[in-house]
Amino acid sequence: MDALAPVIDHLASAAPCWAFAFAFMTALELLLPRSRTSIRGRLSGLLFWAIFLPVNALGLALFREIWALIGIHPLITLPLTMSWTGALAWIAAPIAGAVVGDFFFYWFHRAQHRWFWRYHAVHHSIRELSAVNAFHHISEPIFYSLLFIIPTSLILSDTGPVAPLMTVILFLHSSYIHSPAAIDFGPLRSALVDNRFHRIHHSLEEKHFDHNFGAFTTIWDRLFRTAWFPAKDEWPDTGLAEVDQPRTVGEWLTLPGRYDAGSVVDPLADEVPA
Repeated sequence: MDALAPVIDHLASAAPCWAFAFAFMTALELLLPRSRTSIRGRLSGLLFWAIFLPVNALGLALFREIWALIGIHPLITLPLTMSWTGALAWIAAPIAGAVVGDFFFYWFHRAQHRWFWRYHAVHHSIRELSAVNAFHHISEPIFYSLLFIIPTSLILSDTGPVAPLMTVILFLHSSYIHSPAAIDFGPLRSALVDNRFHRIHHSLEEKHFDHNFGAFTTIWDRLFRTAWFPAKDEWPDTGLAEVDQPRTVGEWLTLPGRYDAGSVVDPLADEVPA
């Protein structure tokens, strides 16, 4: 049981946040729909998450144990406590940390499109995109550990203590960007990723390929010239033309093996953006 303690601790802290985020965003999707998601789609998404979250917790706990055993320490610590903002530091510090973290996520995300597309394609195959129907393949923790956690573990963002409310808000945002709820960030969408901005990344339309890799802020897409800010009524269909979204656990687990990468344009090829 001692070996499972880190896994249980992670689930105990993360599961309530995910449950609240899923429930809250699903309620908004039903009350303020921009597009519809079937009950079957939502239920399959919940099933995949119910399997994915424990596996993800196990993967993260295993990585932390290995990293501690090796004795790897951060090479750089970024002071992001934002103490100079006074009481606003409770909000500003986690946001600053999220912006820095999103830099690493941006490049992790691009690497997935470039070298691990058949696995990441599971996430992009979803045609009924919603807060709960935004699952990843079961192998995601492997790539996440190698391409995101390792770099960020070498550059630590010291944001000080984070208020539980801000943690919940960040979980909500992660669910919201995949949601078809008719709510956007208004003027703030120029800096923060909303569901309209991220919808472009999942679009079926070729003109939208290779855009909007950031998950929290639009800064890195702006800087690296991959930003596509949607027009007022731009709300494209999502999914992949060459493969349907998985509907069963078996389809979900085996989709990367069944995916014919040879029939698909390289997502980051210079001649055809993706």
